Amino acid sequence: MADRLRRVAVLVLDGAKPLDVGIPAQVFSTRPSMPFEVRVCGPAPGLVTGGDGLSYHVAHGLEALEWAEIVFIPGYRRPDQEDPSAAVVAALRAAHARGARLAAISTGAFALAATGLLEGKRATTHWHYTRALARRYPGIQVDENVLFVDEGSVLTSAGAASGIDLCLHMIRGDLGVAASNHTARRLVAAPYRSGGQAQYVPRSLPEPVGERFAATREWVLHHLGDPLTLGVLARRAAVSPRTFSRQFVADTGYTPMQWVMRARVDAARELLEASQRSVEQIADDVGLGTGANLRLHFHRVLGTTPTDYRRTFARGE
Repeated sequence: MADRLRRVAVLVLDGAKPLDVGIPAQVFSTRPSMPFEVRVCGPAPGLVTGGDGLSYHVAHGLEALEWAEIVFIPGYRRPDQEDPSAAVVAALRAAHARGARLAAISTGAFALAATGLLEGKRATTHWHYTRALARRYPGIQVDENVLFVDEGSVLTSAGAASGIDLCLHMIRGDLGVAASNHTARRLVAAPYRSGGQAQYVPRSLPEPVGERFAATREWVLHHLGDPLTLGVLARRAAVSPRTFSRQFVADTGYTPMQWVMRARVDAARELLEASQRSVEQIADDVGLGTGANLRLHFHRVLGTTPTDYRRTFARGE
């Protein structure tokens, strides 16, 4: 655990969506595995009218943004009709100027866009509002086909569920994959989905794809050291390789073997963080065979080496 708690503010605006507010407030909690302090705030302390029949009584006003290192902007109703107040925009810009990261969930992207901080950058929002965001802010490169976009100090995500993906992505970058996976297990959420996955895929199938292949993905995570091929996975899922591959991409944003490789790299990351096993031993443990192969794929996925990663995230150092 870090020496001090990292400071997270969740900014509740008029019409705020309950799930969008609750996700960062619950994910970035104060517990032994999560060194965060969360303050839920509004334009002023007191009652904020929310969406979906709920309202929020917040203890903090915009001064919480002066305190925070990460500021979440949950989605809210009618984002294409109502601008955030000048005070909210100024507070967000000031927080960013001090070095805070600003992360929007769903239609919270409109409030973030109003600051001008997304100009010239990629961003996303809920698929229903992507065209409205692009029309209103033509200087933003709006991508309607992704779950989230990380531009460093400003981050955006699609609908509420992708807010979980964004939060896990941020925890993975800040605290390492073990903390992210622990959080995912606590939330009963997928440990990772590709940020580049299409956020809205219309399809008519007899059953939800995610539920259909969830058991296969879980099985893979417990058999990473085994030889895993498309044929093996398709047989496990009781479908043809072609059907399995097509539906797997729709569900996760990865081809089956890309997902297996990512799972192996993430398993290696966790072993690098928590064990003293050598790179060669870890490569064998996770099914990558040799240290050279692990280094190759590790650098391809993460842009760093196993040794440098261990130096950054090893526990107790």
